Amino acid sequence: MDQVKVESRRRRVEESGQGHLFRFWDELSPEDRESLLEQLEVMDPHELSDHCRRAELERVRENSDTQRMDSRMQPVPSHLLGRTNGEMGREWEREGFLQISRNKVAVLLLAGGQGTRLGVTYPKGMYNVGLPSGRTMYQIQAERIIRVQQLAGEQHGVQCTVPWYIMTSEFTLGPTKTFFEEHNYFGLERSDVIMFEQRMLPAVGFDGKAILENKAKVAMAPDGNGGLYRALSDNKILEDMENRGIEYVHVYCVDNILVKMADPVFIGFCVSKGADCGGKVVEKSYPSEPVGVVCQVENVYQVVEYSEISPETAEQQNPDGSLTYNAGNICNHFFTVDFLRAVCGSLEPRLNYHVAIKKVPFVDENGHLVKPTHPNGIKMEKFVFDVFQFAKNFVALVVPREEEFSPLKNADTAEKDTPTTARRALLWQHYRWAKRAGARFLNVNARGVPDKCNTELQDPPATCEISPLVSYYGEGLEFYLKDKEISPFPFILERNEV
Repeated sequence: MDQVKVESRRRRVEESGQGHLFRFWDELSPEDRESLLEQLEVMDPHELSDHCRRAELERVRENSDTQRMDSRMQPVPSHLLGRTNGEMGREWEREGFLQISRNKVAVLLLAGGQGTRLGVTYPKGMYNVGLPSGRTMYQIQAERIIRVQQLAGEQHGVQCTVPWYIMTSEFTLGPTKTFFEEHNYFGLERSDVIMFEQRMLPAVGFDGKAILENKAKVAMAPDGNGGLYRALSDNKILEDMENRGIEYVHVYCVDNILVKMADPVFIGFCVSKGADCGGKVVEKSYPSEPVGVVCQVENVYQVVEYSEISPETAEQQNPDGSLTYNAGNICNHFFTVDFLRAVCGSLEPRLNYHVAIKKVPFVDENGHLVKPTHPNGIKMEKFVFDVFQFAKNFVALVVPREEEFSPLKNADTAEKDTPTTARRALLWQHYRWAKRAGARFLNVNARGVPDKCNTELQDPPATCEISPLVSYYGEGLEFYLKDKEISPFPFILERNEV
């Protein structure tokens, strides 16, 4: 090993105030020494120093900043809010299918998270929530893309493509690539599935020092879903989009089992409004629901976290009894490529970092691995929706929660957003679709099953799963299910059966 290189790197790290990263150097094997040097090589000492100092300062600021946003907030004006029902919704759908048929639309998946709360060691997209078919999140989403391509192509007499861009992290890139290869990209063209990696940032202790995960590795974490914009630049993704003629991008998170890929209504709504940036929202279930709210703050659009609003503001009502601040953010966004180009250029550096206080495993001064029982580290991240502030024409589409939003975040030991609630949400949706199409579900005595209240607290009266390859949003099911008597359960409607 080049000793000059080692000493140069050590000196630069010490100058940045992080000399402790070499604490166990003498104990490391040649391979581990090389690995540590490679990590430190990509960390500019000045950037590392600034990052650690910023993390410490941001933690102090957030702990001391108790100012509420109430006096500065206003709801999104009604003329910028759309709803999916009625003839206008059908017009937006037609516009969206037109843009898809012209190969102008791409989808972009944010899939860099580690699934820690879910309790798994693999990417969330590989998770099977227990559907009768055994479909994973990735398979559901891939098949929805295939179906929406077919629908747009059939309407306009063309073959069309919706490229799928997938932002991964150091933790999820390898497993995700392997998973897609093992499943032959779920029927999509391999060249139309583009994976790229977001940046990683060191986790920082409360003392302002980067944390050693083990003797030869700095603890790292993805830079948040707002790391998208740097990752687009780092990996020349916008150039790829422009080469394909993409003009509109639908961005979403991996964990929503009900997400509608390249939703033609959402795309058409945003295009028809001339929006450069848009978001889907759901009405809050109750005033104190812990979701961010899309609103205006001093005439700039942003997502205000529930912790930044007083109970009085959260409970404020309009004359019709609806909540004033009711636009719950679901991390489901529309951007024009031109807007992304501007953000990735001069605007991204203006995005603020957010502090996440986490339990970060580390090695102590004696080299022993410690798994903390209390938060001990700071992870810095940016949020994808923080770019709303740069929009010249922002719009929001209100969508029904039961049709479009059921996140998978926690293990089944939690009360909400679990594999069970996600599975139930999808099976309830498919049950409603089948009933609307004219299907009759019979029990073992050949009698109709009694309806139940649609709730995530119980399973639907009959287990019915419909392949995304058969129906994207419930369309066309009358041909297969009208007057069809279905028993026993579970019933799975696959493409090869229709």
